[in-house]
Amino acid sequence: MLNEFKEFIARGNVMDLAVGVIIGAAFGKIVDSVVNDLVMPVVGAITGGGFDFSNYFLPLSANVTAPTLAAAREQGAVLAYGNFITVLINFLILAWIIFLLIKLVNRARTSLEREKPPAPAAPPPEDIQLLSEIRDLLKQRA
Repeated sequence: MLNEFKEFIARGNVMDLAVGVIIGAAFGKIVDSVVNDLVMPVVGAITGGGFDFSNYFLPLSANVTAPTLAAAREQGAVLAYGNFITVLINFLILAWIIFLLIKLVNRARTSLEREKPPAPAAPPPEDIQLLSEIRDLLKQRA
């Protein structure tokens, strides 16, 4: 069983997946920073005079009176719509970047395929080739 596990781990797909997850996590941090440090302050300034957009919430219980989301969560149930909007914008930016990367990769593949000379046609099977030779010989005799 240990040998089977080693073979499973050593397969290329598993290693590719591991690399993808690690790079994806690092890329997610970059997108989080873009959203939290660049986009959301601008959105917050436009919508509320410089407030942190992720601190917008609706209290769901009467005893919630805190000014920040973290403090409000300690007091009771809240609907953290500002935090959700921040995460949604984060997702949309990430999805857009991935879309652009895939589009770029597809364009590069297409241009590489155009540069390759066409593959030579596969020779016909031996029986078809022999029948063609017989046909040609019969035509020559007729």
